[in-house]
Amino acid sequence: MSEYLVVLTRRAVKWDKVVDPQHRTRKSIKVKRYCRKGIPSSQRAQVWFDISGARKRWKHGQGVYKRMLDSTKDAQVVESIKIDLHRTFPENIHFTDDLSSKKESLFNVLSAYAHYNPTVGYCQGFNYIVALLLLVVKQEEHVFWLLDVLVTKRLPDYYSSGMQGLRVEQGVLDELLWWKMPALAQHMKTIGVDIAIPTTKWFICLYTDVLPTETVLRIWDCLFYEGSKILLRVALNLLSLNEQKLLACNDFVSLCDGFKNVTKSSETVDCHNFMETCFTVPGSLPQRKIDKLRSKKQEMLTAAVSTS
Repeated sequence: MSEYLVVLTRRAVKWDKVVDPQHRTRKSIKVKRYCRKGIPSSQRAQVWFDISGARKRWKHGQGVYKRMLDSTKDAQVVESIKIDLHRTFPENIHFTDDLSSKKESLFNVLSAYAHYNPTVGYCQGFNYIVALLLLVVKQEEHVFWLLDVLVTKRLPDYYSSGMQGLRVEQGVLDELLWWKMPALAQHMKTIGVDIAIPTTKWFICLYTDVLPTETVLRIWDCLFYEGSKILLRVALNLLSLNEQKLLACNDFVSLCDGFKNVTKSSETVDCHNFMETCFTVPGSLPQRKIDKLRSKKQEMLTAAVSTS
């Protein structure tokens, strides 16, 4: 941490030159590069709000959040949210039952969004995402619009009925695994472990409750700027860093346990080095190739649904 504090201080000085508290943080090649190297915690809320497009939605949707808070709620949706409130970061003091708890804000954002976007509604995983957003951004209405950007723009169809987008992304990751780590891909196929087994929680929760919080925040710095490709890079990096350990697992149970330990490896704690390896270890991931793979997997899923 002492080494990382030096990095944070150096980054903060550079961010001061591109962030204007009175105006938008404008997207640029420099800002993209800075996001990959980490946004200072003091500026993260504003930068996320700007680079994601959430500020624009907030301006066009003045009054929407309050209307959703005041609207009549579906009892079943409310009950589902309340059940998950108690499971959200139970060891974090901000989400305990005392007076300083953010549970009320968490409930407000989740219930408002579920009724604002009834096609998606409330999905498991939203509680962790919104909870972390509240710790960083603090303002409920801003968190509401950041969640909307994630669900509808950065992660399209991840949370739709059947989670089609998530299944497409896992199919893409499988293809990338065969390209980048064919030995591990073959090992998983031989033992019968599908890539969806270890990665569903990774993608659904955007690595919250899976990786150390500071590492997750660094991933989200890139997610809000670049979109979901960073989730693929992180997954490939985790698998690459632990490839030899996974190859040593000789049966279904031990390999599944091995995947659980992937996110607990010491490399994930040093978030700065971990993020650097996310952009070096997996190597080149051309957006054109990713888009082509997504289209291919989308067509396969659509065809499978139409014939079933």
